[in-house]
Amino acid sequence: MLFDWAAQPFHTLLITFVFARYFAAEVAPDPATGQIWWGYMLAVTGIFIAILSPILGSIADATGPRKPWIAGFVILTALGAGFLWWAVPGGGGVTFWVLVAFGVGMTGMEFASVFNNAIMPDLVPRETLGRLSGSAWALGYVGGLLALIIVLAAMVESSPGSGHTLLGIAPVLGLDAVVHGGERAAGPFTALWIVVFIIPFFLFTPDTVRRARIDGAIRSGLADLFETIRDLPKNRSLFAYLGSSMFYRDALNGLFGFGGIYAGGVLKWEATQLGLFGILAAITGIIGALYGGRMDDQLGPKRVVTGSIVILIIVSAIIITTDRETLLLMPVEAMPGPFAAPDILFYICGGLIGAAGGSLQAASRTLMVDQASGGNMTKAFGLYALSGKATSFIAPVLVALFTGVIGQQLLGLSDSAAQRFGISPLILLFVIGLILLRWVKQHQES
Repeated sequence: MLFDWAAQPFHTLLITFVFARYFAAEVAPDPATGQIWWGYMLAVTGIFIAILSPILGSIADATGPRKPWIAGFVILTALGAGFLWWAVPGGGGVTFWVLVAFGVGMTGMEFASVFNNAIMPDLVPRETLGRLSGSAWALGYVGGLLALIIVLAAMVESSPGSGHTLLGIAPVLGLDAVVHGGERAAGPFTALWIVVFIIPFFLFTPDTVRRARIDGAIRSGLADLFETIRDLPKNRSLFAYLGSSMFYRDALNGLFGFGGIYAGGVLKWEATQLGLFGILAAITGIIGALYGGRMDDQLGPKRVVTGSIVILIIVSAIIITTDRETLLLMPVEAMPGPFAAPDILFYICGGLIGAAGGSLQAASRTLMVDQASGGNMTKAFGLYALSGKATSFIAPVLVALFTGVIGQQLLGLSDSAAQRFGISPLILLFVIGLILLRWVKQHQES
């Protein structure tokens, strides 16, 4: 569970609520261009993760221990996150390397999660696995929430030119608000967080015993992987679930990955407003993960996943039909934030995204366990990562294409309208994932 506590700030601070918005608003030439660049970076990173995740999982299943892999990938995550300090406003000639560093950190985080997920089923009986997964996600949200509060309260200027944070103090450590020191420092802060809080995981979590030498394991692991992929159509439930999760998790990651950029460009939110949005989403995420985990044990993970996707489809439709002058496609008088009608509606949507996203991610892990066979859990979660990343380039590429090529160039939309239009493909991805769930079996149906 403490793995999720250590890992979540990478997603909360860097992907969703602080750094991504800062990159698009201040490092890139303009928010729409930032959304396009961010989309292509996520796409390239996703392809790389998709190719290697199942291969590494198969090798790990053949050799045994997973902790050494996790340690290496945590170091990679910390290095990538730490480099983000050099993401100065305007790019300063390092914009490309900032995107590369973020991709490296994200790769390390995703690979570490593959091996952590594979350890989980060995720790508790299947009947309580939903509660463990949900509680772990909830604890992760608590960690992300605490990290976000620390950054907003002590490091980031509450509003441009104010000179103080939400606590009314000057940013700590002499962080210069003029060059957005607080937003940039979120990277090194995240790196320090994961390195410190991952220690209990290494000290106390049991690991699998070593089974084979690494050289022979590579050959046998790859052979086993290719055989599994070849035989996937014979296992209709696993095949359908990998396909379903391929689309709905891609859509969810799209909401998380572009949420901050979207709010900054469409609603003109500053870091503090987005941070409050993040705090609300984290709190509801804790509730959603805890409640979803218990519903998982009672009703099965498939029903939890289905209900969560339906909520996210509705919320996505609300988001793309609302901006500063429009509320659910109805024109409204433009009002300054932070508590005009569009802002309030976005805060409500943030709470729903947190709750549904928390329960969806927790239940998805246990539903994957139901599809996996005992001795190949890491390979199974490698395939799970593959299904989540094989099309992970689709959501970012679609967002980038719908924002830039179609929205701005072909339709001539304004930057704000193009950003709204760019998010719309995520709804289709959720719908495809929902349809494919029809052929998935859970533990109670096996």
